[in-house]
Amino acid sequence: MTEMLSAVALAQAVRAGRLTPFDVAERCLEAIRTREADVQAFAALDADALLAQARAPGLAERPLAGLPVGVKDILDTVDFPTGRGSPIYAGYRPVADAAIVRMAVRAGGLIAGKMVTTEFAFLQPSPTRNPRRLSHTPGGSSAGSAAAVAAGMLPITLGTQTGGSIIRPASFCGVTGYKPSFKLLPVLGLKPFAWSLDTLGLFGAHVADVAFAAAAISGRELVPADDGHVPHFALVTTARAHLAAPDAHAALEAAARAARKAGARVSVLDLPAEVEAADAACGPVQAFEAALAFADEWDRHHGDLSETLASYLASARHVTPDEYDAARRASRRARHALADAAAGFDAILTFSATGEAPAGHATTGSPVFNRLWTLTGAPCVNVAGLTGASGLPIGVQVVGRFGRDRTTLGAARFLERAIHDGH
Repeated sequence: MTEMLSAVALAQAVRAGRLTPFDVAERCLEAIRTREADVQAFAALDADALLAQARAPGLAERPLAGLPVGVKDILDTVDFPTGRGSPIYAGYRPVADAAIVRMAVRAGGLIAGKMVTTEFAFLQPSPTRNPRRLSHTPGGSSAGSAAAVAAGMLPITLGTQTGGSIIRPASFCGVTGYKPSFKLLPVLGLKPFAWSLDTLGLFGAHVADVAFAAAAISGRELVPADDGHVPHFALVTTARAHLAAPDAHAALEAAARAARKAGARVSVLDLPAEVEAADAACGPVQAFEAALAFADEWDRHHGDLSETLASYLASARHVTPDEYDAARRASRRARHALADAAAGFDAILTFSATGEAPAGHATTGSPVFNRLWTLTGAPCVNVAGLTGASGLPIGVQVVGRFGRDRTTLGAARFLERAIHDGH
């Protein structure tokens, strides 16, 4: 198994003069040459352009220190086609980069290429394979973004989450996934699916790596302080706990034990009824907005949609404005109730996914343990380090209070260290 690349360690090495951005780019390209034929994480790659970018002066002094960054192919890029996982957009060349892409470039990141997405970031499986076991799904929709980090091909990649498209593939591939608070990172230049839910995020090897990269790109203070703070976790299994496999339950229990052993308080929390009720609101909100977001593709390119997406949109068109408005009201009530319920805790500890990555490539897995947190806009981190019954990764999810991303990342880093020390 190729070793994952630490963005923090690479940036430190570049700043210290032990490596150059060119060295890092060559290391990434060597891993890509070794693994990409099997993993198929890239929708577009230009090795020569990456090496040319890496020769630019002054990169070491910039926030991202010249590190290569992969961009999910649902975000617009000028220098690469933006295919969005659909034949409708094959070869499509936007005239402007997505805002987050420009932010990464301005921060000294090198855009390495476009990462495979499922069709319009929905459920139709992609060609990408799980680097941990090629016969299993990497998850979706940010399949290529998670797989490239897991395979040691890139230190940082950008992804998006509308249901569970960052946290679930991070869990399946054994990497760190960070879905920030809603609207913390701008979605301008993203092909929308559901504008009340679509959220940008990042993948990296460890919590420190996604915190470093998110801070470097956004200019926000997101790297947790090393002040010895010991978090108080709320252990939440939700009303859908019966859908988690035994090894997902075992992973969550192991994480709670590790946190307690490291000195943290872990208290069981039952979510208020208003919060649990919002899980049912996710469907109408997403469907109503998707039916409008894909109105043109439905009307003009219906034959080029997968059966998975076409059948979804066919039923989505029947969600009425009244049903949508009621679901939005339920969402607002849930956000307020969650803020009150979580007020005494640093973060929630819960499932990232129903279990290990499913065998085969017919499904990308279930977002059942992700969609509620996306709807509430809460920051979420998949913490890696645990495995399931067959030896594949199973992550656990740390969910924070809206807008408390730095605290959430700090709790996730504490838990990551506790799990590591317990093994």
